[in-house]
Amino acid sequence: MYLTQHTDYGLRVLIYTAINDDALVNISTIAVTYGISKSHLMKVVTALVKGGFLHSVRGKGGGLRLAAPPDRINIGSVVRHLEPMQLVECMGENNECLITPSCRLTGILGGAMKSFFTYLDGFTLQDLLNKPTYDLLYEPRIPIVTQH
Repeated sequence: MYLTQHTDYGLRVLIYTAINDDALVNISTIAVTYGISKSHLMKVVTALVKGGFLHSVRGKGGGLRLAAPPDRINIGSVVRHLEPMQLVECMGENNECLITPSCRLTGILGGAMKSFFTYLDGFTLQDLLNKPTYDLLYEPRIPIVTQH
């Protein structure tokens, strides 16, 4: 099992935004920092905004900020929102598998997914933040001083 790149990038965006919570952050800076395509990141950010994990401020001086404090953003909820989690055909809408009515695989995989999400539900975005990550991602803001 693996998470899609979309979910991986979504978690990275949330970590970056949480670490730089003293100001709005922008997609271009995040893309450069992680070496990720800006257009791909825009899709990820759109999903995070729709999911209520980020707020987007439009216009000049706009950017992104967390929609809630990091200790209130649940990792399981983020992954559920971003990840399709169709492990096998019978777990999806277009199931045409012949053995579905008698197959036990769906129940077994469903139980594994439940355990997976139960574990992820025990963590928040705050749990992903630490000093080494802060040192790598924090972008200090230099205030502009006007002279009179």
